[in-house]
Amino acid sequence: MANKIGFKSYCWAIGTTSYRTDNFNMSIERQLQLMKRFRRLKENEGKKWNSNNIFQAEYYNYLKENAFVKGDAGRPDKDAREKTSGLKDIGLLDDERNLTETGLELLKITESDDFTSDNFLEIPKDSFLYLKQLLKTANIVGEKTVRPFVVFLYVVNKVEYLTNDEFTYLLPLCVDEHTTEKIIECIKEARSTGKESYEDIILSVLMDMDNYRKALDLLQTEPISEELICNVGINRKSTKYDRPYYKLYMILKNIVFSKENAVLEFYEATKKLTNSKIGGAWRKYFFNSTARNVILREGVGVLNSVPILSASSMEQFNEEFFKIMHLFKAKATLSDYFDLNRRYFKITDIVLFEDNKVKLDVLPKCYIEMIGEYLLEIAFEQTELLQKNVDLQEIAPFLDIDTSLLYQKLERVLGISVSTKEMAQKVIKDERYARFNRMIDEKFDKKTLIALFNDFESRNDDEIRGIVTDNADIPTIFEYVLGVAWYIISGRKGDVLEYMNLSLEANLLPKTHAGGGEADIVWKYEETYAYPKHALLIEATLSDGSNQRRMEMEPVSRHLGDYCLAHPDDEAYCVFITTYLNNNVISDFRARKNMQYYNMSGTEYISGMKILPIQTSELKTLIKFDVKYPQIYKMLDTAYNREGAPKEWYENNIVRETVRYNGEEM
Repeated sequence: MANKIGFKSYCWAIGTTSYRTDNFNMSIERQLQLMKRFRRLKENEGKKWNSNNIFQAEYYNYLKENAFVKGDAGRPDKDAREKTSGLKDIGLLDDERNLTETGLELLKITESDDFTSDNFLEIPKDSFLYLKQLLKTANIVGEKTVRPFVVFLYVVNKVEYLTNDEFTYLLPLCVDEHTTEKIIECIKEARSTGKESYEDIILSVLMDMDNYRKALDLLQTEPISEELICNVGINRKSTKYDRPYYKLYMILKNIVFSKENAVLEFYEATKKLTNSKIGGAWRKYFFNSTARNVILREGVGVLNSVPILSASSMEQFNEEFFKIMHLFKAKATLSDYFDLNRRYFKITDIVLFEDNKVKLDVLPKCYIEMIGEYLLEIAFEQTELLQKNVDLQEIAPFLDIDTSLLYQKLERVLGISVSTKEMAQKVIKDERYARFNRMIDEKFDKKTLIALFNDFESRNDDEIRGIVTDNADIPTIFEYVLGVAWYIISGRKGDVLEYMNLSLEANLLPKTHAGGGEADIVWKYEETYAYPKHALLIEATLSDGSNQRRMEMEPVSRHLGDYCLAHPDDEAYCVFITTYLNNNVISDFRARKNMQYYNMSGTEYISGMKILPIQTSELKTLIKFDVKYPQIYKMLDTAYNREGAPKEWYENNIVRETVRYNGEEM
């Protein structure tokens, strides 16, 4: 066909949708570790990556050998490219898949297992590195260059926040200054009028492109055929995928102009669209019911009152059909990128995704407000620094600010005196706890906590990830949920975000790193009427049976023993929490009551360790009946001082005492 219409990109995305996205931080770090080792294998010295399908397939197999991927890929070379392309895009790997300066620096942070903050934004040091990388990361959209994260910062500074829809459907369309300013104004106008108009904005962006204008002109002037419909569909892969639109067009035309009762046929035709998300959008747009019996009974009465159905001319019909086809295609494409963009933005730990809004955390927000007007200077240009580990001022001089001015800004925003780094840290911490407590109220009520422990017991991992997060492994989530539960048990007192010793995202949910092991929860209690000043170590495991005995007995006693040796003046004990208690583990912990624990050199020791085991089945009862820490401390302390065979000791002193809060006797 003459006048073949070619696809042109109209939006950006970071990474590739083919890249594994669960446990995102750990996935990135783990792959850097594996790529470094793979590249150092003797047989791989000097091998080129590009255009070397065999070498790429070997890397995929190496990932498989190291349990990073599962199963057999149909195209292992292709999978290897997809697994690494996102890391190349943000400058952690170069074109030949060697670790860059920034990749090596991230690996250094990971392997040191030290993610503490070392920057003025008070975010973890790995997050600060990601922030710098995303400030440099650029996409090529058609013939245009755009730095997605910089554009996001500019836009969100102008409009305060983005809704999830605005983030999904509008932000990625900002590929140049003109479109960016247009979308900002459209967002402001939509909010002032109360009318969401992002679909009109999507269409206007598309219709500003010459290929879409040419396609519509063809539809209006050329004889209708399957070939024409496929051509004006502008499919980015192949025109063949648009063949079902021809039938849709013909049926819909007959409904509108011939008044045919072909509604069921039209409904069935929407199911033939190759993208199920797009087919669903067509049905939602046209049908007020998709029940087959209703469609048969109501006929055209089941159709919504949409403009195309009242078209008075073929010209109007064609234009509406063209808009519907491309709007739903664009929305499907943009929604496919949402999760990916979200995950990359989140790893900076300055962006919050909560309450259907995307916004900046309080201190980063102050920072971006100070530099916001300068962001367009770098938003639509590339940099040669992507693979270099450089300071902010080398990326752009305006990114380097006077921190005293930042604290003054924070002071004005929060209405609290802030003049030093220490004061800033305190107000940020207070704000984090305010958000943490709100999140507990909204996300982790008593019913949800009990349900989660049920899921841990049955290893319903998908449900757990759906409720909490998919950026952490299940053991880490278990420890986090225990921390939340114990915070509630402790009357929401204590520095739980520090006590958990876990890495947290900006939204205060856990994330897992490749370099770290499971951290102990160390809770500090001041003296009260109910107990003396003491430390509580909470050890958690999901292992059971013989695995539990092998994996937990030594580490638990070692952690408590080492803590007691390091803090000889502190009273300390340990609670071991698991979904299933092995009787021999109970026995071992009871024996520790009368055993010595020595330091490595054998020069110091402690006599006896207080370790109390408890199953989640008992913990759920305590949560259900709002039993607080003073009562739990008394119960555990009394149990510790009682004798008996381990199995019977646990039944009599933990299970029986817990059940009493239920108003029952065993």
